[in-house]
Amino acid sequence: MKRIFYLLPVMGFGVLVYLFFHSLGGPPQDELPSALIDKPAPATSLPPLDSKTIAFTSADLRAGHVTVLNVWSSYCVPCRAEAPALAELSRVKGVALFGMVYKDSATSARGYLQDVGNPFSRIDMDRDGRAGIEWGIYGVPETFVVDGRGVVRLRYAGPIVGDALDRVILPAIERARAAS
Repeated sequence: MKRIFYLLPVMGFGVLVYLFFHSLGGPPQDELPSALIDKPAPATSLPPLDSKTIAFTSADLRAGHVTVLNVWSSYCVPCRAEAPALAELSRVKGVALFGMVYKDSATSARGYLQDVGNPFSRIDMDRDGRAGIEWGIYGVPETFVVDGRGVVRLRYAGPIVGDALDRVILPAIERARAAS
């Protein structure tokens, strides 16, 4: 009978360990939910990256064309990995590709763009991350597809690598076009 009292804490600990590791699974990063889906994009009024770039505003997100907003930082290694996909995305007809630099310096961001290329037609600078909070940013990179009326249709967390462009982003662009 005394052995059961010694085994109960060990068994209880084992159950807790199982539950803890089981709860770590969660959804894949690119399927994290967003409260913005099918809602108007947050108001955006940020300065441009620097004097060489043009900033975008909320009005630009409602300008009648599909917009892809990519949130990135120079210190983000996965952002470098998605640079070829963003370059390809910048060539898609009827789609505006905007960038938002998240919690970074203009000097570092400009250096990053010189290294990987600049696919963005407009770039906003979110130095303190306040706009990122409005967009519900978990981390960088994150990509949003916004229809021509300024409604968020997709949030993709993580780098656009592998087949993500063809499997997720381009179909979302087509759905956003249909919704506009």
